[in-house]
Amino acid sequence: MTDTEKVVSMYDKYIMNTYKRIPLCLEKAKGAKVWDIDGKEYLDFFPGWAVSGIGHCHPWVASAVAKQARKLMHVSNNYYSKLQATLAEEIIKYSFPGKVFFANSGAEANEAAVKLARLYGSRTGRYEIITMLKSFHGRTLAMIAATGQEKVKHGFEPLPEGFKHIPFNDLEAVKEAITDKTIGIMLEPVQCEGGINIASPEYMKSLRKICDEKDIVLIFDEVQTGMCRSGEMFAFKNYNVTPDVVTLAKALGGGLPIGACVAREKFQDVLAPGTHASTFGGSPIVCAGALAVFKAIRKEKLLKNTRRMSALLKKKLGGLKSKHHHLIKEVRVMGLIIGIELNIKGEDVYKECLKEGLLINCTQDTVLRIMPPLNVMKKQVDRAISTLDRVFSYFDTREGGFYEERYHLDRRT
Repeated sequence: MTDTEKVVSMYDKYIMNTYKRIPLCLEKAKGAKVWDIDGKEYLDFFPGWAVSGIGHCHPWVASAVAKQARKLMHVSNNYYSKLQATLAEEIIKYSFPGKVFFANSGAEANEAAVKLARLYGSRTGRYEIITMLKSFHGRTLAMIAATGQEKVKHGFEPLPEGFKHIPFNDLEAVKEAITDKTIGIMLEPVQCEGGINIASPEYMKSLRKICDEKDIVLIFDEVQTGMCRSGEMFAFKNYNVTPDVVTLAKALGGGLPIGACVAREKFQDVLAPGTHASTFGGSPIVCAGALAVFKAIRKEKLLKNTRRMSALLKKKLGGLKSKHHHLIKEVRVMGLIIGIELNIKGEDVYKECLKEGLLINCTQDTVLRIMPPLNVMKKQVDRAISTLDRVFSYFDTREGGFYEERYHLDRRT
């Protein structure tokens, strides 16, 4: 029995089976590379669901966390913390004037945003939040109710009420959905789990105008798109549109669990003492790590690198699309948020990439989701493109029988 097989057997015995796991046990990582417990190296182009946005185990994050762990690991939110205040100041500096609430995850940040909107609307009897079909906002009961995908809701009914789902990028649907009960519109600038669907500039500008006219809270879920991922510090800056509330998580902590709900000045004091809280939110350790993330983005010029590598990937993936046009339907790119929509199911493609040492993701059955770290290097991009080319070439031979021989045999074994 291999070391991986031993760990898998322990999971089978002791861990709840809530994830569709592959038999890969990672033991160490650095930058864009990870190694499994049996010593095999992989190129990680989907690092921890984009959590390790500046690469795995960034030395500045590791150093900041180690230093803070020896000093103060936790402090009650009944008291003050300089690190929490400094991180909030940093977030506001890069977003918009306002205030921050700290939590532990994207789902919690989105819960805070919805509570803020509902509390603001309570004085006028408004509570309904409009969200988008194919959206994803988290796994709490309220957030699966907010999510515009039926597959996450089954078996958990009755769900919290007050959410209405409409098509993404459809302005007329927004206008038709608004009633005298509407208090919020919540969306992702790029639907990542939904298949890398990118909002149009006209749509975003029109949403801002509608919300201003009707005093509706405009909420952008930037749990995956924030922290330079889109080619700007926050994706909303690509549109020159400022939301009323933006939610962050994942890459903000550099590998540590953190969430943030950021509200602009008009809404910054809606959540008053006793209306919301989080025991571990904004702990000294995660704040130290997050501050190191901002430092790395600045000092290592990661925004510039994101844009450069985005242009390179867009060009090279365009070449792959031309070469493998029978397989690739469309390539969608914003910064280092990349979706390759296929004409075939993506699971086998994803699994073949894994065998070839490239970690990516498949979502919505036919979309390969690729989100490399912001400090990815050209040689790593070249290696990933080469791997994808080889894998697509395997599938291009499907009509010649290679597909059946290779994949059906793999499934039997």
